[in-house]
Amino acid sequence: MTAALNDDFSAQGLGLTVDDLERFPEDGVRRELIDGLLLVCPAPSRAHQKIASYLERTLEETCPEHLEVVQGVEIRLGPRRTFIPDVLVITADAAQHRSRMYEPHEIALAVEIVSPTSMAIDRVLKPNLYAEAGIPHYWRIEIEDGKILILTHALDLVGSYRETGRHADQLKIDEPWSIDIPVSRLMPRFF
Repeated sequence: MTAALNDDFSAQGLGLTVDDLERFPEDGVRRELIDGLLLVCPAPSRAHQKIASYLERTLEETCPEHLEVVQGVEIRLGPRRTFIPDVLVITADAAQHRSRMYEPHEIALAVEIVSPTSMAIDRVLKPNLYAEAGIPHYWRIEIEDGKILILTHALDLVGSYRETGRHADQLKIDEPWSIDIPVSRLMPRFF
C-alpha cells in the first residue's frame, strides 16, 4: 500500500497531503509531513515515553478547566504539514469535538522531547513552524547524562519564540498557567 501511495504522488511531483495520511494503515507508525515529504519517526525510547507520560500526568494535576493535556495527537499546520508532538495542551472545546487531530489555534502548548534522531527537527524546524502557525508556547526537553533540562518558550510580538526559561531543578512559570513542579518528577526510574 505504501508503494502505491508513493507512486501516485511522486508521479505528480507534489508529495503527500495530510489527507493522504488517512489512507495509511493504523499500524502504530508515527508519520509526519513537512511540505509533502513523509517523515517516519522511529519508536521513542522507554525513557522518552516515560518522560512524556510523567509530564502529561503532572501537568494534568494543575491544568485549568479550559485546557486539556494530551499525548501522541496530531497538529495540522497546513495541507502538506503535520506533526505529532510528544505532549500537547489543547483547548477544552477542541478536546470535546475531536480526539486525533488539532489545528494550531486550538493549541496552547506543544512539547517536544529531543531524541538522537530528532535533534535538528525538534530544536530548529518544529519551533519555527509552530511559531509561524501561532502556537503560543513551545517547550523543548533535552536529556543529557541522565538529567532533564526543560527549555520554555513563548511567542513574541513578531511571531518568533523567545526563551522564557531553562529549568533543570524546578519548572516554575506563569504561562500558559501557573506551574511549579520539581523537574525530578519527570525522571524515569531507569535511564
